[in-house]
Amino acid sequence: MDDTTLDPLKYPIGKFVPPASYTEQQIRQWIDEIKSLPGKLRLAVMSLSETQLDTPYRPGGWKIRQVVHHVPDSHANAYIRFKLALTEDNPTIKAYEEGLWALLPDYKMSIEPSLKMLEAIHLRWVTVLESLDSDQWRRTYTQPVTRATAPLQQVLGMYAWHGNHHLAHIAGVKF
Repeated sequence: MDDTTLDPLKYPIGKFVPPASYTEQQIRQWIDEIKSLPGKLRLAVMSLSETQLDTPYRPGGWKIRQVVHHVPDSHANAYIRFKLALTEDNPTIKAYEEGLWALLPDYKMSIEPSLKMLEAIHLRWVTVLESLDSDQWRRTYTQPVTRATAPLQQVLGMYAWHGNHHLAHIAGVKF
């Protein structure tokens, strides 16, 4: 399969496209999506067998188990990046090789610790998110690879999308 064939499987809800402007209503919606993700992820995987958890969501893609472990790792990085941007002047964040992380032994273990980790991270992250004022939403960090500057309001949208993106991967697997 070529990339055009895989695209709907790889990006079942489409790619994230930042809006031209940000409203309080949009930010509130994204915070609500971040807040509800741990419960939605748990619900999406709670009835899956070990065999189903070890099924790739697409040809050549990660197994559902790897996706479940990836989400809290990714969102832990996002939470730390938010805190860096709120306490430093446009810091350059640390990139990580998520594909290599998915090959480490903890991505083969039970998903329960990762589900609990996501719950804890999101509880703390949402507490920070709900406290931000309009100036804080415009604070930024810099991506080390692209050198792009990302305002926190855009990053919030990207991570709300990220959670929904992986929920769609799980929902799209036919057993």
